[in-house]
Amino acid sequence: MIFSGTKKSANRYYRGPKSDHFDGQLFFNPGGSALPGFRDILKWRFQSKRARWPARFDSPFSPSLPSQRVGRDEMKVTMIGHASMLIQVAGVNILTDPVFAERASPFTFAGPRRVAEPGVRFDDLPPIDAVLVTHNHYDHLDITSLKRLQFRHRPQFVTPLGNDRIIHPKIPDAEISILDWDDHAMLSGGLKVTAEPCHHWSARGIRDRRMALWAAFVIETPAGAIYHIGDTAFFSGRNYRAAAAKYGGFRLANLPIGAYEPRFFMESAHQNPQEAVKGMKLANAAYAVGHHFGTFQLTDEAIDAPLKALEEALIEEGIETGRFRPLLPGQSFDVPPLR
Repeated sequence: MIFSGTKKSANRYYRGPKSDHFDGQLFFNPGGSALPGFRDILKWRFQSKRARWPARFDSPFSPSLPSQRVGRDEMKVTMIGHASMLIQVAGVNILTDPVFAERASPFTFAGPRRVAEPGVRFDDLPPIDAVLVTHNHYDHLDITSLKRLQFRHRPQFVTPLGNDRIIHPKIPDAEISILDWDDHAMLSGGLKVTAEPCHHWSARGIRDRRMALWAAFVIETPAGAIYHIGDTAFFSGRNYRAAAAKYGGFRLANLPIGAYEPRFFMESAHQNPQEAVKGMKLANAAYAVGHHFGTFQLTDEAIDAPLKALEEALIEEGIETGRFRPLLPGQSFDVPPLR
């Protein structure tokens, strides 16, 4: 659930100086819109109509068997499911928000259940060099998956402030790069990853809201720059414009296109497909991958609604459909080089 609380508890994840997005106790979106309140939750639950998803969705793509590495000038994205993707670029393998669990939940018996099997089986993953965790919601930070990755691959974890206090107690030997907005870490192969602002929030329960930071990531590589967003509100395109001004543009943008209805409740946290297309243009991205749909039902829209809305938005904005690809589990996209 999303709502803004008024009673503050001691921050269990992070202590640090005040900044333009940290008030000394909680993180916030500078100049951003307020999160929904309790009355909004009641309105959503009792007045909105939730589409019925299938119990299982069989992707038309078989589980992928990725190559071990790609070349220095190559860039490839394979969809695992929801916001979990395998990015292979310039000889380096990166996972984003890996969730291989059956549920996006703290419980094994309740919470959003997976309807699509992972597009890459865990045992078929190539060597993983880095794992990017954008924020601590359960559909993005799954401790069990991170523990399995640590045991098998021992990757470098990269995550915003405070999330290390969630990961380290469960994985004491994990190598974690902890970033504030505008901080960076170096990955293997000379790749540079920088945490950038996005308009969202964080929580693992009802008493830790906004105690850990959320972020987008920019990955600078010899093959071109990648703009990766796990979750964000559109926020009048403010952060997209800032990213374009700072980096000049991107070979690829990974953008969320799902979990957006009803708008009165989700607009402050999740962009819709139309806004994602506008964001692609504002960020000056040559290509985009759509994610955050079709795996876990978090909101009211139908399972295929993001795909239909994205297709309509691309036509409306005059963008070729091949430039913005919503990937299904097991589907890959070899990103063309910049012209």
